[in-house]
Amino acid sequence: MVQLTEVTDEEFMREQEGPVDDEDWDTDSAIANHGKTADSDTSSVHSVQPDETFFERLSALQDMIPASTRRSVSSKASTISSWFKSGLSMGGKTLWVVSTSALLLGVPWALAYSEEQMIVEQERAELQAQRAQNEFMAPGAPLPGQSQGAKPAL
Repeated sequence: MVQLTEVTDEEFMREQEGPVDDEDWDTDSAIANHGKTADSDTSSVHSVQPDETFFERLSALQDMIPASTRRSVSSKASTISSWFKSGLSMGGKTLWVVSTSALLLGVPWALAYSEEQMIVEQERAELQAQRAQNEFMAPGAPLPGQSQGAKPAL
């Protein structure tokens, strides 16, 4: 039969290096109390109620920053925002002018261009129909606009 014996490692028995009393967290008591204390590091962050709101904390920062710095930052921020607003306004107006001009000039031009293309296509179709009719009436006869060419001597 096999007998089991516990062997302790000497490395675990040796004391750790460093200061003995460094006032670090007391994790052993928190483990012993199973996390029942509010000071334990195992308690959730959400369970702690803040003493002040976010707005109160933000307004408290006002006392830390000098008034001249606050005014400087505020004026720079308002200048940047006004430039940004002006740029967007001018961009919108420019886009409006360009788009309406394109519509007012482009739509009539596109209609005229398509009408011209239809007229050219009709003329081409009429010319082909006339050539087909001439070829049907007089096969081998020269078409209008073609030269007679050289005739053999008889």
